[in-house]
Amino acid sequence: MRPEDHQELLRRIERDLLDGYDEEFELELEDRNLDVMSGLADDAQWKADRQNYFRELFRLQAELVKLQDWVAHSRHKVVILFEGRDAAGKGGVIKRITQRLNPRVCRVVALPAPNDRERTQWYFQRYAAHLPAAGEIVLFDRSWYNRAGVEKVMGFCSDDEVEEFFRSVPEFERMLVRSGIQVIKYWFSITDEEQHLRFLGRIHDPLKQWKLSPMDLESRRRWEEYTKAKEAMIERTHIAEAPWWVVQAVDKKKARLNCIAHLLQQMPYTEVQRPTIELPERERHEDYSRQPVPGEMIVPEIY
Repeated sequence: MRPEDHQELLRRIERDLLDGYDEEFELELEDRNLDVMSGLADDAQWKADRQNYFRELFRLQAELVKLQDWVAHSRHKVVILFEGRDAAGKGGVIKRITQRLNPRVCRVVALPAPNDRERTQWYFQRYAAHLPAAGEIVLFDRSWYNRAGVEKVMGFCSDDEVEEFFRSVPEFERMLVRSGIQVIKYWFSITDEEQHLRFLGRIHDPLKQWKLSPMDLESRRRWEEYTKAKEAMIERTHIAEAPWWVVQAVDKKKARLNCIAHLLQQMPYTEVQRPTIELPERERHEDYSRQPVPGEMIVPEIY
């Protein structure tokens, strides 16, 4: 390969890497109004904070890749529960955790409301179906703790069913731990004022209005009931085998970094040595020809 061709190849690889990092910037656009961002463009402190955030996020995501490799290599099994009020930032941190990981190793479970059949099952049955096999990480975006939160507050279950849940869940989680599944539980904590602001942001952002359901709006009205339910839940289900960890989530960026850094500390992972990879030469044959694609099959290039 000529030196100039080699340099062009390196430049193309570099651009491709930068395109990958732009994915994170695209996620950030979900959290900020473009007009506001343009107004902050000349703010030196804002720019420095933003650079520090990305620098630390990319470092932590590199560690998550090492963690993923270790989990697959050691055949560890991990369940991570993300709980918190609506708009607390659970989805945002889950996106950043999974963004650069293999979905065959690390997958997200976000179950809808139970159907008529599931309502007649053992309460934990539909969650148990998604538990990890060896070498897997499963992230629950809301979990069996729905019973102690939204179902209790909204009256979707009886007081007896809530009490039975509180009796059962410690034993259920101890059983998971005894079977070799590590259980990590996060509660994302925000203030009354912060949830109010985030809900207003969703109302006025057409790209986010889908996130607001009638249940979310009702939860806003019942803030105090949710507080009581959360406090009872943590008090009765904070066990040594699967303790609760509270993430201060008023600042989204700090919450993401703090949660990921804490998660990395929960497992004794080490870097798994990979064999050196060499790209093989492509075979070439004289009788090979690439057939042209019919024009009517090509997606119009409007950009």
